[in-house]
Amino acid sequence: MREFLFADHGFVRACYDNTHEIAPGVFRSFQPSPEALGRWAKRGLKTVVNLRGANPCAALFLEEEACARHGLRLENFRVFSREAPSKEIILGARALFDRIERPALFHCKSGADRVGVIAALYLFFKEKRPLDEALKQLSLRYGHVKHGKTGVIDAAFERYLAHARAKGISLVDVEAFLAFVQSDAYDPAAIKRDFMGSWWGNFLTERILRRE
Repeated sequence: MREFLFADHGFVRACYDNTHEIAPGVFRSFQPSPEALGRWAKRGLKTVVNLRGANPCAALFLEEEACARHGLRLENFRVFSREAPSKEIILGARALFDRIERPALFHCKSGADRVGVIAALYLFFKEKRPLDEALKQLSLRYGHVKHGKTGVIDAAFERYLAHARAKGISLVDVEAFLAFVQSDAYDPAAIKRDFMGSWWGNFLTERILRRE
């Protein structure tokens, strides 16, 4: 618990609430404490999706124990905050949305970047929202900083938005998006290589906020 509170910044998360409803019965948040998971269970939550992945650490051990104690299903699905979403992550997210039981909670460490990616994809894939509207889940309102290294996520989606608009493709067309993602036109490594955050944005995300 000491590692969770101090090394993992649990004491900071205790000072504010970055929890929001994405869609009916689907929520986004930061790393929940064991006590918070107990409260979620009392509200009828069924599934917790940990977007930090199965990385051995205090947060994961506490989460595993709390989920088991409260009868919550825990899914570990790793997403990255400083990389363009890979084809495997995008396709894996679609499969994840189809198999989880709701109500469900998606979380990363801070509730800003990785969970923003998944929240946007959920709205696009499952709620049939236009992609540009769904991408509002990646905003400063939730702590996402587009001008830092985390902005590579936005650059990846902007690549498709420009393609869709140039081709006259509807921004609710999921299959067209997936076809683009699986084509040679989508190169996450090249997008990351070409992306440059601003000096102040990088300082904010890397030194002040210390994004994982």
